Amino acid sequence: MEGFRVFVPDEWEASGMDGTSFAAEDLKKCLGGLARHLFGDVEMRWVDTYFPFTNPSFELEIYFKEKWLEVLGCGVTEQEILKRNGKSNNVAWAFGLGLERLAMVLFDIPDIRLFWSDDERFTSQFSKGQLGIKFKPFSKYPPCYKDISFWINESFTENNLCEVVRGVAGDLAEEVQLIDNFTNKKGMTSHCYRIAYRSMERSLTDEEINDLQWKVRDLIQNKLEVVIR
Repeated sequence: MEGFRVFVPDEWEASGMDGTSFAAEDLKKCLGGLARHLFGDVEMRWVDTYFPFTNPSFELEIYFKEKWLEVLGCGVTEQEILKRNGKSNNVAWAFGLGLERLAMVLFDIPDIRLFWSDDERFTSQFSKGQLGIKFKPFSKYPPCYKDISFWINESFTENNLCEVVRGVAGDLAEEVQLIDNFTNKKGMTSHCYRIAYRSMERSLTDEEINDLQWKVRDLIQNKLEVVIR
């Protein structure tokens, strides 16, 4: 689901704020209200990030099952987009919301990949129009964890890393988690990520996961231009 809102100069000039600040504040107010309406009194936070069509850009995360879960991405629309649509004197905000993320919280579903599963242990638990159901966990195949450390550059973003991992491993990539970071005396920053591989249908072998991990390493170096440690 996506949303877009355009403001006219009178709206932000009356507030004493510049257009970008006004739009960003209104965006967070609207989406924060949406999150509270859907999830109740949950802990939430805004994370600065990068998207190609908004600046500044944010992700809204809520604390779910003892970890932070991203539920949407948003930001103040790049002025060039408005200019090309004859709205050069306006400002706007936009957001994109994954409905699966909402369902995960509302139905206590722990893994987003279950939505694409044909496993009857999952699909049989839900029926049209029944919104009060909570997911009942069933046994899963064990995960396989692989760590990777590298020196990042100024253009590095975690979203780009996740795209690389998912591009190689597809649905076998369950989670990409930052587990350590530090900056040395030369000002170079290192990140260490733990990648969890897991199949919903079978046990994975060390051989196939090692093969995926080497492909991830190669692509990270070539595409993201980081230095593997």
